[in-house]
Amino acid sequence: MESNLTRGVESNSTECPSIDDFRNQVYSTAYSLITVLGLVGNGFALVVLLRTYRKSSPFHVYMLNLAVSDLLCVMTLPLRVLYYVNKGQWNQGDFLCRISSYALYVNLYCSIYFMAAMSITRFLAIVFPVQNLRLVTEARARMVCGFVWVFICLSSSPFLTSGQHTDPQTNKTKCFEPPGANGLDRLIMLNYLSLAVGFALPFLVILLCYAGIVRTLLSRSNVARRQQGTGTRAIRMIVIVLLTFLISFMPYHVQRSIHLSFLSRNDTTCAERVAMQKSVVVTLCLAASNSCFDPLLYFFSGEGFRTRLSSLRKSMRGSTHNRIARIKPVKVSESGEIHQLKDS
Repeated sequence: MESNLTRGVESNSTECPSIDDFRNQVYSTAYSLITVLGLVGNGFALVVLLRTYRKSSPFHVYMLNLAVSDLLCVMTLPLRVLYYVNKGQWNQGDFLCRISSYALYVNLYCSIYFMAAMSITRFLAIVFPVQNLRLVTEARARMVCGFVWVFICLSSSPFLTSGQHTDPQTNKTKCFEPPGANGLDRLIMLNYLSLAVGFALPFLVILLCYAGIVRTLLSRSNVARRQQGTGTRAIRMIVIVLLTFLISFMPYHVQRSIHLSFLSRNDTTCAERVAMQKSVVVTLCLAASNSCFDPLLYFFSGEGFRTRLSSLRKSMRGSTHNRIARIKPVKVSESGEIHQLKDS
């Protein structure tokens, strides 16, 4: 929604200095870094998860879907980089314009919901370990992931309605920037709906799960915690998920709500408008950076992720050793003929 908001502020005043240079530099740099880190981190995690899929678990299913969501998002970011490097000139067509905007928000809310599902899974495993064996299964995890994909893809469909257009002032083909600031009331309604359902509700569920986890871990003896072997992973997960929310998701949603309220005012100063536009740029970059936090979640709190990685390395070494072992030694005679030696 950064385009809607930024465009809305710009339309309120043409006297304020443009932040185009600031926007182009920050977006192109941030999206480039996120693309590299997101592709490397999530691509590597996806390879490990797929190669060890026979050891699947409900948590593994959620990690796999989260990695796919992140990869689909970061694969569209280079299109945004090209747009801002070209100083706001879109050359990739209307279809890719719509998909690029759509993919970012699908990833944003899929990530939030997959994190909530992972938190519930960890909560049940620690607080209700007996019931967990019956309630949490791979089949149900796949059903939850399917529901999340369908729900988020359908609810994010309004972002497909904004495609490329030509700016009458500069004659440039624009993307991520609707031609007008009309429909502010509709934007406000969509914002509060996504704020409640897409952010506040899953975040509340996550906080309740973590409160239950911490309470259960503190009530156990040290011996019991060591025997369970889940306390450390749970604490790591709590830290990483909360940092992701505090750094990526919360600033964006808070700023977006403030910004829409700001747009409805008529007594704003030029300095306030410029500051608000810059905050749109910064918080959207932070929101997109959630793809860089998720590999930390896999590695530090994923069930057996490092064990999967270790077993994958051993299997690759083993297959290499077997290929080498199948190559029989040869002997070159004085006449130059090559003879394969028999196994002893």
